[in-house]
Formats: sequence, C-alpha cells, structure tokens
Amino acid sequence: MSTEKLAATAKAIVTAGKGVLAADESNGTMSQRLESIGVVPTPDTRRDWRQLIFTADGFGEYISSVIMFDETIRQSSDDGRRLVDILSNADIIPGIKVDRGTHPLAGAQGEAVTEGLDGLRGRLAEYFDMGARFTKWRAVMSINDKTPSDYCIAVNAHALARYAALAQEAGLVPIVEPEILMTGSHSIGDCYTATERTLARTFDELSAQGVDLSAMILKPNMVISGHEAPDRATTAEVAERTLTCLKQNVPSDVPGIAFLSGGQGDEEATLNLDAINRMVKDEGAPWEITYSYGRALIATALKTWGGSAANVEKAQNMLLERCRASSEARSGAYSSSGTII
Repeated sequence: MSTEKLAATAKAIVTAGKGVLAADESNGTMSQRLESIGVVPTPDTRRDWRQLIFTADGFGEYISSVIMFDETIRQSSDDGRRLVDILSNADIIPGIKVDRGTHPLAGAQGEAVTEGLDGLRGRLAEYFDMGARFTKWRAVMSINDKTPSDYCIAVNAHALARYAALAQEAGLVPIVEPEILMTGSHSIGDCYTATERTLARTFDELSAQGVDLSAMILKPNMVISGHEAPDRATTAEVAERTLTCLKQNVPSDVPGIAFLSGGQGDEEATLNLDAINRMVKDEGAPWEITYSYGRALIATALKTWGGSAANVEKAQNMLLERCRASSEARSGAYSSSGTII
C-alpha cells in the first residue's frame, strides 16, 4: 500500500468527532469480564458481546475504528456475517492487536517487555487479507523508586519501532502504544518524567527504523497521578501537564493522538479528555487528539447486558451514551449533564 493511502487511513482513524474502540481484550481478560457478570466464557459468548457492540445502531457516529483480538477477527455473527465485514460495511475501520503480551524482562526485576515480533511479518499479511487496515502494539512501564529503567524503556521502544516498520511494510497503519501504568502512589510529576523519557526514546527508535510518522497513530497515557496517590492532580493539571509533555516530545508529522483510558473511570477519562481538548482550542496543537478507550466505553454496557438477549438493546444504548460523551470530549464540548456546550 502506498504511503499516501496509509497516511489517509491514519487520518481517517482520528477523524473529527470520532474515536477508537479498543475491543482487543485477550480471551483470558474477556473471559474474566464475562465471569464478573455471571456469564460462562466461551467463544460464542465472547462473540455475542462483541456482536452486541458492533451492531449497535449509530455506533459509527462516534467510532471511526475498532481494535480486535485474533479470535474476534476470525468470527462471524449469529446470522453468518463476518464481524470484520459488519464493521467495514458501517464505514468503521477494522484493526487488530498483534503483540503477544508482556513478559518479565530479563535483568530487570519487576519490569516487562512486550513480545510477538517472531513471525510478525506473516501474521500481518494474513490480517491484511482478512480485512484489517491498522494494528496495535502495547508496551507497559511502571513507576516506582527504581522504574521505569532506561533499559526497560529502550527495549520496549525498539520493539515498538520494529513492529511499526513491519506494519507499514504490510500496508497497515501502526498504533504505537507506550503506556505508563497508573498503578501506584506516584505523583503527576513522576508520571510526567516517565512519560517524557518514554516518548523521547520511542520517537528516536521510530526515526532510526524509518517509520513514516505521517502514517501512524500514537496511543499514550495521559500524564496523571497514580491510583493510590494521596493528593491526586486535578483535571486542569492533567490537561496542562499532558499537553505540555506531548508538545515537547511528539513530532508534528504524527496525524493523531488517541489516548488510552489506562484504568480511569468512565467519567474521569471523559472529563480529562475534554479538558485537554478545551486547552487545544485555546493553545492549538499540531495533531488531532481523540480517544482509544476500552473499559471507559464498555464497562457499564457490559454490566447492563449481563449475558441476556433481553438486555441487548438497553446495553447498546448505554454503550452509545458513553461513546457520545467521549465524542463530545474529543471536541472539548462535554458536560456531565450530557449536553453539548
């Protein structure tokens, strides 16, 4: 695929008013979520949940693209339609998670490296043939008095860049996700420092490995206090620190930034995104700023569904409400009352 087509796909992923749904939970994680609502996890029940999401009337008004897991991209709905075709026919871009999860990093106690580069070229070609047009690879770093180490950041940044280069070679837009975890009691200042170090090294690696920045999407964490921090930063502080960090470390060639929710609650993730985009309205920014949320969009709908066919429509309405709220926040026009302001 030409560079121009890849860049056009990247821009479409971050198109105005829309965001990305991260529906790429592994089978294990999705099974745990089903068990939490009293549903026995099987390939069919996992399919039923994803089908509920993908077939919600009006879903495409707020969602430009969906990241899927390997099982999902291979599945069909209960009426025989391929799930990837359901998305494509609704003008929603299908994507696929291609990393194979985190593993302990040798020589770095308590730190992790994301694996999955072995055989990736062949898997990418298969996913392209199945209809995927973008991919995602997630790396994670934690914050404590010794981490993230330079070693951990370097190893994960190198892997992210190798993945991104292979994805573009295969005609797929890479979403590059270097995540600083919210776990812990660290301050927003600690998060800023770790995020800055990680982004700087990641873009150094992307440049060194010839990745076309105009044909990729960055999926970073917000600069935010740890979950257990005694005095967590305000929404205004999150917006200011996050935007400053991005402006200092993300090249303007990148077409868009799609934030992960990173364990934030539904409303917290929405309010923080809204505050960031309100600041962008005042100060400007060279990239589109949107969302690539998972739990922040689907948690309430999942509980509402509870595995019952009788609750499908109600659950879809809850999903659309969260998507609508995030869409408003993506434009800096969200209010908790649910009206555009």
